[in-house]
Amino acid sequence: MNRLGKFLVVLHTAAGFFVLAAQADAAGPVKLDINRGQAIATQVCAACHGADGNSAAGAYPKLAGQHPEYLVKQLKDYKAQPGGKPPLRNNPVMTGMAAALSDQDMVNVSAYFASQAAKPGYARHKETLALGQKIYRGGLADKGVPACASCHGPTGLGIPSQYPRLSGQWADYTVAQLVAFQQGPGARNNSEPMHATALRLSDKEIKAVADYIAGLH
Repeated sequence: MNRLGKFLVVLHTAAGFFVLAAQADAAGPVKLDINRGQAIATQVCAACHGADGNSAAGAYPKLAGQHPEYLVKQLKDYKAQPGGKPPLRNNPVMTGMAAALSDQDMVNVSAYFASQAAKPGYARHKETLALGQKIYRGGLADKGVPACASCHGPTGLGIPSQYPRLSGQWADYTVAQLVAFQQGPGARNNSEPMHATALRLSDKEIKAVADYIAGLH
């Protein structure tokens, strides 16, 4: 993405960042610092997620182009919750990483990753593409599974501050998250709608829709 493109992305999302920052800092909104975000990404996040948010393997999600508000929320969910409650997302590595970040750091690094261009992904299993497409675009009415597209959009771009971008995400990572949503508390407990939806999917259906998502663009 060229400099103008990055500027437009940051400009478009800046208002959302200031709202999040204001919620975290009662004294008022803090300033967005993309350069600081890039430094954090390079020094802390790059080993797993890539310096530009395009991870090299499915064990780690692609963060490039993800909605910044969503990234901030996920980082907060990796932290211990008020009242001594455990994190809403259970990942010892990410819990340690998030604990070291201030609210300002989270806003900055999320802004940086959001401004990066996401590399496309690819579906790899032709035999399950039809099933994956059916689940993503139309859902499974007989099992009460809504269409993924109804929240994440027809091309997987999601809706800023509400639903994450899925387009091109590694299939292995999507499978892992759907399984975590199935397990709920102790694994991933930060979306009741996704918990309810994932519980209705079989292992085959999860793998099929995850593979289909990987090829969305």
